[in-house]
Amino acid sequence: MRVVIAGAGFGGLELATLLSEGAPEDVDVVLIDRADSFVFGYSKLDVMFGRATLDAVRLPYTAIDKPAVRFVQETITAIDPQARRVTTDAGAHEGDAVVVALGADYDRAATPGLAEHGDEFYSVDGAARLTEKLHSFSAGRIVIGVCKAPYKCPPAPSETALLLHDALTARGVRNDCEIEIVMPLPAPVPPSPDTSAALLAAFAERGIRYTPSHAVTSLRERVAVLDDGSERPFELFLGVPVHRAPDVVIASGMTTDGYIPVNSQTLATEWPGVYAFGDVATVGVPKAGTFAEGAARVVAASLLATIHGGQQPPPYDGRASCWIEFGGGRVGRVDIDFLSGPEKTGTLREPSTALVEEKEHFGSSRRSRWFGL
Repeated sequence: MRVVIAGAGFGGLELATLLSEGAPEDVDVVLIDRADSFVFGYSKLDVMFGRATLDAVRLPYTAIDKPAVRFVQETITAIDPQARRVTTDAGAHEGDAVVVALGADYDRAATPGLAEHGDEFYSVDGAARLTEKLHSFSAGRIVIGVCKAPYKCPPAPSETALLLHDALTARGVRNDCEIEIVMPLPAPVPPSPDTSAALLAAFAERGIRYTPSHAVTSLRERVAVLDDGSERPFELFLGVPVHRAPDVVIASGMTTDGYIPVNSQTLATEWPGVYAFGDVATVGVPKAGTFAEGAARVVAASLLATIHGGQQPPPYDGRASCWIEFGGGRVGRVDIDFLSGPEKTGTLREPSTALVEEKEHFGSSRRSRWFGL
């Protein structure tokens, strides 16, 4: 079976690894990405706050050495789900199965003034550009603003505020600075009231202003405008840009309301042999890497069952864990279940230094498993 995987993020890497492990003699995997390396989402905060260099967090795709997996660094120019064909700037790849895992792109132009008057910290390059700016910031208002939901890693703006408080405190300038978070969600982590309450308590303790249920719709010089017309003056704006599916995915005709609809149990699209998961798809779970990884396991099990003639796997349960930086050298963990029960649930494991080690083990285990590093 030839499997073409478009996108080498959490989901694409996990799928390629599982197929290589499960059927090294019976599968031919082509893994396509335009980038030359992978970066964990949480590593962007490490770079932004000077805890790691950009070179240190990049995991090169050239390190992938797995039976039956071939990585190609190419830019995808077209996807034909009917023909199960992915066209790139270097040629075309056809498969018995095609998996679209291209993530979501950032539409900075969708928020007038963001490019001219603000900074975004969700891209790797954006986080890297902020390292020096944050290190030299010494006085004034900082607004961390989300421009639209849905967006990747919903806890990230909260983490950024708490780490920013620590950084400013360590430099002795926190009393000269104000921090505000503006987000369109009604709570920091809506599926988990306990997690939201813990974050709100941490904000209150640190004097961080929290404005829920509002998005930033435009910026002008040193002023952010919210969706109710109110304004927030700032000296530094850290923005979460509007997310959308990549242009090539929209042009493929696979999207509805901006993303690829899939069967939430199987991750299958309406085209036979074509799957989608992660941030590019409408699955009914948050846009976060651990959810994409879980979805990849279901698709891998389904393809391996087809190869070996076994039973199809149980449906995708929408369960995953997210580690959350609470500042002060502590990390919490929220265990979320979106699909297995009648209601969405989220359970908090209290912030601790032990969970710092658990988060580090999560990253190191994936580095080893996916890249052999």
